[in-house]
Amino acid sequence: MKTLLALGLALTAAIAVPAAPAAAAEPTTILNASYDISRELFATIDKAFVAKVKADKGTDVTVDQSHAGSSKQARAILEGLEADVVTFNQVTDVEALVKGGFVAADWQGKFPDNASPYYSLPAFLVRAGNPKNIRNWDDLVRDDVKVVFPNPKTSGNARYTYLAATAFAREAYGNDEAKVKEFVKKLFDNVPVFDTGGRGATTTFVEREIGDVLITFEAETRGIAKEFGEDKFQTVVPPVSLLAEFPVAIVDRVADKRGSRPLAQSYLDFLYSPEGQTLIAGNGNRVRDKDVVAKFASSFPKVRLLKVEDVFGGWQKIQAEHFASGGTLDELYGDR
Repeated sequence: MKTLLALGLALTAAIAVPAAPAAAAEPTTILNASYDISRELFATIDKAFVAKVKADKGTDVTVDQSHAGSSKQARAILEGLEADVVTFNQVTDVEALVKGGFVAADWQGKFPDNASPYYSLPAFLVRAGNPKNIRNWDDLVRDDVKVVFPNPKTSGNARYTYLAATAFAREAYGNDEAKVKEFVKKLFDNVPVFDTGGRGATTTFVEREIGDVLITFEAETRGIAKEFGEDKFQTVVPPVSLLAEFPVAIVDRVADKRGSRPLAQSYLDFLYSPEGQTLIAGNGNRVRDKDVVAKFASSFPKVRLLKVEDVFGGWQKIQAEHFASGGTLDELYGDR
């Protein structure tokens, strides 16, 4: 009887104890929130990454994309867009996610080169033959030149244009702040329409045929000329421009919630691989890998690149002085 009773209690205990839950399967899909004009670049990157994961691990994965102005994307994530990674074109937009608690404060130390696997610079796209003979930033403030670039309040692309023009003017006018502001305001006055993002500005210039020159990242100017015909457009790289680093980060709050960190990490690591760097350079961006740089050396004209740290004192200072409410950008841009 005691044996039967003990056996019954043991069976009862075994039934009462719930089985340990099975480990949740790691997600095979991630979302990359990127800037407006990176569609073609990441279409190429994502296809290669998916193929590599399949070949290496036999796993089918998917990378979904979201594209808009870089600053707009940051706001969307803060408001609920569940992006696992960001590939932005402006450090301040990642910092906005840091302040919102979505990205770790030490994000720039988690990947090489301050978490910037590639870079570009503001350059000019002009119509075939360069009929207005546009060569440098001071040509953009002539009365006979109409300039197209997006709204610097919504586009990281345009903020680089604003900063590059300001940096040029500081050198040209010996840091005479009144003359610098006059120069930038004249540049704004020469813009017939401000689109919200870089791709909209491209449409205005290319398809609507508005303006004499489009200012955008060098990679975009090369892509437009290639797509629509080098007999219709040509790239002009000014003698001096501003280094535009393109930061990447894992959106920690989302990746940890979804369990997607391993896939997110491998995706951003791929951008630094020789294969990723080759694809990025092939899409008109300047890269870090020395072998890939040498391979594409003839494709990129020499240009003197100014750094935001040297000209403006760093991104925090830029944010406070130029992009904060009531800052210099608000003063010069006005109610356009």
